[in-house]
Amino acid sequence: MKRNRRSDPPSPQATTRRHVGRYERGQIGVDEDLVTVEEPLEIRIVVEVDGRQSRRSVAVTMRTPGEDLELTAGFLVSEGVVRNREDIWRIEHCREAGDPEDDNVVEVHLAPAVEFDLEQLSRNVLTSSACGICGRTSIESVQQICLEPPRGDFQVPASLMLELAATLEGAQGVFAHTGGIHAAALFSPRGELFAVREDVGRHNALDKLVGGLLMEGRLPAAQTLVMVSGRASFELVQKSLSAGIPVLAAVGAPSSLAIDLARSHLGDPLPHTTVHWTLVALPF
Repeated sequence: MKRNRRSDPPSPQATTRRHVGRYERGQIGVDEDLVTVEEPLEIRIVVEVDGRQSRRSVAVTMRTPGEDLELTAGFLVSEGVVRNREDIWRIEHCREAGDPEDDNVVEVHLAPAVEFDLEQLSRNVLTSSACGICGRTSIESVQQICLEPPRGDFQVPASLMLELAATLEGAQGVFAHTGGIHAAALFSPRGELFAVREDVGRHNALDKLVGGLLMEGRLPAAQTLVMVSGRASFELVQKSLSAGIPVLAAVGAPSSLAIDLARSHLGDPLPHTTVHWTLVALPF
């Protein structure tokens, strides 16, 4: 359902027009509508092997174009490949052949000191999207990536969480026009909106936020909290932990594995106490 709370036009990268069936006043007709763009993004890593550059494709994700470099950087943070801005020597769209499809490929040149295990990364990426994975194994793999749990020194009242949800909804520019996209927003402990990112994938929206923090040299982000537009999934908890973000709030209920992962790091989530790590769900 479209909200239409914002009148400013959305990014032309993020939306397009399609003919759709529309039900109105008891009749179905065909009309042109603004919809969210969904396209594949291939992530490649470039490393030095025996003095020569070697390109490896590590993942393909379906995303909404825009902030592709941030998305890629955030993905690599959550997978434990990079931890700070210095780990990335160069990150760019691959446009060597002048093919417009190259906008859907991002290459990351890792710094020479960064250790990169292609087999381990590929195994992690495949496992995170598979059915029937072992919850214990998944949690242990995240703990290996998140060597130090996030630490915050602020309190989060329930009233603030409700305000953040309203702020996030009002900041979703593409959603206001299409009704078909997720969002993740980064806030200060006082509720100041730092940034908001939208994407067809809820995990991509958070990766865009985390990647932006990495490229600005602001990780770990201990004095921030994140609000997401959908449910609180295992992946979103994992990505928040990897970025050092101490509070994740969602406007939907958490999954069982998301709760287990949160508790495995820092105990039961208690939204009215000093934050060590907290998962909050706002089931509207």
